[in-house]
Amino acid sequence: MSLTSDPPVAKPAPPPEDLGALKVVPVRHPWRWAAVAGTAVLLTQFVHGLATNPGWEWEVFAEFFTADVILKAVWITLQLTFHGTALGFALGIVLAFMRLSASPFLRAVSFGYVWAFRSIPLIVQLLFWFNLAYLYKEVQFGIPFGPGFLSFDTMGLVGAMSAAVLGLALHQAAYAAEIVRGGVLAVDSGQLEAAAALGIPRLRQIRRIVLPQAMRSILPNAANEVISLFKGTSIVSVMAIGELFYEVQVIYGRNGRVVPLLMVATVWYILLTSALSVIQYYVERHFAKGTTR
Repeated sequence: MSLTSDPPVAKPAPPPEDLGALKVVPVRHPWRWAAVAGTAVLLTQFVHGLATNPGWEWEVFAEFFTADVILKAVWITLQLTFHGTALGFALGIVLAFMRLSASPFLRAVSFGYVWAFRSIPLIVQLLFWFNLAYLYKEVQFGIPFGPGFLSFDTMGLVGAMSAAVLGLALHQAAYAAEIVRGGVLAVDSGQLEAAAALGIPRLRQIRRIVLPQAMRSILPNAANEVISLFKGTSIVSVMAIGELFYEVQVIYGRNGRVVPLLMVATVWYILLTSALSVIQYYVERHFAKGTTR
């Protein structure tokens, strides 16, 4: 004998209410508005201090902001940034794919390069290339450990600007290689397997499948590196190259107006960094097509 219970009887749905009669109460965020008010007060005080504190010497700032020597220094800074970025990322892409290759030799060479150039401070690398003629009087091409057939005098081979570009590019390549490698590893390997099954050549797989997707991971970190390189060009002042920070130092060393001259360099760095950030935004938006709404 088994006991059975009757199935539960569904309760009738309550009559629909008039939604228009309901009172809508907006969510209140008192602490958010308190934070906004506090931030506005601090910004107002900061701007007021900039405008009223005579120590900023804005008349000196206006005098030198667009001076010919400053504009020339800005152009040299942009040149160092462009050449260091272009050469650094070109070499970094090669090193990244060497690190991802199946060859143990290529992986070891790439790993060794990245390890060495990330371990040595940039200023040491720059000074090494700048003093190359002191270490090697001439460069010879010929039989290893034997007679040379062609030689170059290193005294005029690497100048100050060339040494700066070479040092910045080789240093940047080590970081660019890891950025590119991380972006490539972020791409789903199943897509490469599907492309290989369809008979797509390896180079076309990289160019049409891997890199467009990897760019979404590469771009934010790459943009950070470019901006860091742009500001880091100030380190070449140790080589007496007339970039922005060096020229500012020279000027305030003569007239003693340290603060307004530093503000000249600061505002130029802010303006150019903002321009690079705008370019980054549009490039990221281009490669994000089809993935974000």
